[in-house]
Amino acid sequence: MRLSIRRGVVPPSLLALAAAAALTACGGGGGGGNGFVFFPSSPSTPTNPPAEATYKAEIRRTSMGVPHIKADSWPGVGYGYGYAQAEDDLCTMADSFLTYRGERSQYFGADAKLVASSTIGLPKNIDSDFFHRHVISADVLQKMIDAQPDNLKKLVVGFAAGYNRYVREVKAGGTAHAACRNEAWVQPITADDIYRRMYAANLAGGYSNFLANIANATAPAVVAPTKVSADRPAHRKAATQMAALKLEEPELQVGGHEGVGSNMIGFGTAATGDSSPLLFGNPHWYWRGPDRFYQAQLTIPGELNISGTSFLGIPVILIGFNDNIAWSHTVSTARRFGFFELKLAAGDTTSYMRDGAAVKMQPSTITVKVKGTDGAMTQVTRTLYKSEYGPMVNLAPMNSALAWSQTTAFAMRDINGENFRTFRNWLRWNQAKSLDEFIAIQREETAIPWVNTVAVGRGSAKAWYADIGAVPNVSPAQVTDCTTPAGASMQAALPRVPIFDGSRSACDWQTDADSAQKGAIGASRMPSLLRDDYVANMNDSYWLANPKAPMTGFPPIMGPAGSDPVSFRTRMGNVLAQGRIDGSDSYGAKGATPDTVKRMVLNSRVLTAELFKADVLPIVCDGTPIAVTKDPLTTEAIGPSVDVGAACTALTAWDGTGVTGAKGAHLWDEFWNRASQIPAASLYTVPFDPADPIHTPRGLNSAASTQLREAFGAAVARVQASGYAVDAPRGDYLFATRGGKKIPLYGGCGGPGYFTIACSENRLDKGGYAMDGNPNGNSYMQVVRFPDGGVEAHTFLTFSLSDDPASAHNGDYTRAYSEGKWLKVPFSEPEIKADANYTSKSVAE
Repeated sequence: MRLSIRRGVVPPSLLALAAAAALTACGGGGGGGNGFVFFPSSPSTPTNPPAEATYKAEIRRTSMGVPHIKADSWPGVGYGYGYAQAEDDLCTMADSFLTYRGERSQYFGADAKLVASSTIGLPKNIDSDFFHRHVISADVLQKMIDAQPDNLKKLVVGFAAGYNRYVREVKAGGTAHAACRNEAWVQPITADDIYRRMYAANLAGGYSNFLANIANATAPAVVAPTKVSADRPAHRKAATQMAALKLEEPELQVGGHEGVGSNMIGFGTAATGDSSPLLFGNPHWYWRGPDRFYQAQLTIPGELNISGTSFLGIPVILIGFNDNIAWSHTVSTARRFGFFELKLAAGDTTSYMRDGAAVKMQPSTITVKVKGTDGAMTQVTRTLYKSEYGPMVNLAPMNSALAWSQTTAFAMRDINGENFRTFRNWLRWNQAKSLDEFIAIQREETAIPWVNTVAVGRGSAKAWYADIGAVPNVSPAQVTDCTTPAGASMQAALPRVPIFDGSRSACDWQTDADSAQKGAIGASRMPSLLRDDYVANMNDSYWLANPKAPMTGFPPIMGPAGSDPVSFRTRMGNVLAQGRIDGSDSYGAKGATPDTVKRMVLNSRVLTAELFKADVLPIVCDGTPIAVTKDPLTTEAIGPSVDVGAACTALTAWDGTGVTGAKGAHLWDEFWNRASQIPAASLYTVPFDPADPIHTPRGLNSAASTQLREAFGAAVARVQASGYAVDAPRGDYLFATRGGKKIPLYGGCGGPGYFTIACSENRLDKGGYAMDGNPNGNSYMQVVRFPDGGVEAHTFLTFSLSDDPASAHNGDYTRAYSEGKWLKVPFSEPEIKADANYTSKSVAE
């Protein structure tokens, strides 16, 4: 849509909008100005805002609604970006600002849960409120603000003003965002809200995974001590009990077994066959909620020109490309947090001993407003505590023996809770002019919070991989000497997480000569690799950034290096990359070109099917029904006999992919989800071999035939219960809904070895693999290279740009993704203005 106004004629609706906005501004609206001026224009002749405006920006939109924000200042480009994000995703953003302020219970009640999953999961509002109020306390917030460079501070202030500008507009009139625009919780924000949101992003690999544990860590009342038998000291008895603990494994949203993840491959010029390297980046991320990605380009002529994506509410591009650099991220295996077991002072459950002296915990009494079911407002108060290590944490949900007791408590330390460099690093990358500069910034800041990095640069023959960021610095000697009996008992549930004795300063995390912060590993001891063929990561450790050059010798906390098998998704990613380099795949002459890579990453191959389907069929399809009385995955009663004849016919004919038209893929998904529960030693004939990690383990063991048959029988029962035919096309049951219509999708979850990810949390028999709830999958995808004189970039934002069902950009990108139609995103000024769907408007105040 192009909006224009004839000179001298202003539509009454705009007069009314301006008047209402002026009244809002006079009431203090939070935008930092004295009202606003709106400058709609034709796409060919954008109107220039007045020079005296505090904030001014031009928002050009191209195909799929992608905004290209252009301004002559840092506050201006932030202003345009805040306005554009709010214009597309107001309801999600307004809801999230309540989260980070700790005000959800005030509007939605205490026991309701967040409406969409994110890096904090789906906690109760009351726990979310106490967590954010406690962890993002005033002193922490001030440290975050003080650490930012001036340009970033200007971006933040401008972003908040742009968001507020849109809030005033939508509340003054219009039809957009009907779900929330008139709600009391859609409010103006301040720069502090943006800093809270930025700081919260830091915590995804640490505190955020223990939100409820931190929010409920209240001290027990002191009770009188009891006598202990002299022949069995209390500490010896406790150690024996701890060693035998059975633990409820915590669910880690980021860095867990499956969780959210990503794929990325950087091809050097030996792989591309020309003068430019090529980057493929693809986070498997949230499709809804505050952590979903937003695509945009930010331009300040001569200072900034960056295109890519960031989380909602963040004014800096986190993954993307500029004129000379392209990069992406994947979740790292490095642990970013640890626990300290505190020995409490006698008769005082809020003081702990350290080197023989008592140390008082820091109390914080927090009161949260709570809306009741009758609408009445009440208050809930908790006193939470922090130690010098970090917040106290209630580990009783893992095992009651880990509860805060009269003698023992646990504190948690998240290295990124003290890392205020993160967004300075990303902003510097936004402006980097070469791969060498990009690498130097990463080494200098050592700030990237919980992800690996792959990058390529104009004129650089090699691609860069690194897991260089904030990671706890614990020595092997400390792991031996400082791990408590409780810590040892927790290693199976939390491998490589340091759980140390907090009573001794000798157990403090260490600091290297080149550490960027206290207690962090220095950049020189962290893994990196430059290759002219390729580097890649699919959420396994740094070890196999390239299988031809395995990396070892780095601190164990960084992740396993040859001790554990890699995922089938990692194996598939390397098969795809090497197949493209060799030309051994089905895409013609060897070489990683944009065209071949775009097709390769959407082909939805299933590695476990390629490896094991031929072995499985004779075992499970022998012409007889399968006896199975209990689903081995869920323990639900089924059977006692399942007719698998039709399923065997469908599985035999299945082409081994998860493309939209593939018939029978759901049978394999359901089967492998169950077969993979069989211990590896029983399942495979050839075990994992670190000398051949891309091809092992392999071969199905016929001795496991009974378990394999039960797995298949249960899988067929699940498909039969779903109502979907055994030969249903993939797109019938794997879909996203937009405008009441199903959009067929492809790919699957990483477990069976899909590289193309569309992973629904919804059971097949509960409505299909719908991507409408809280799934994760391909999100912001980019294929980028640097031809002479320009940038070539192809992208998807798979879930589309807007959360507003009434928006034209609520489903357009999703439909394009369904059809495999990549967007060649415009980057240069001529390309932007030549886009067939170009519109422009200027905003200022």
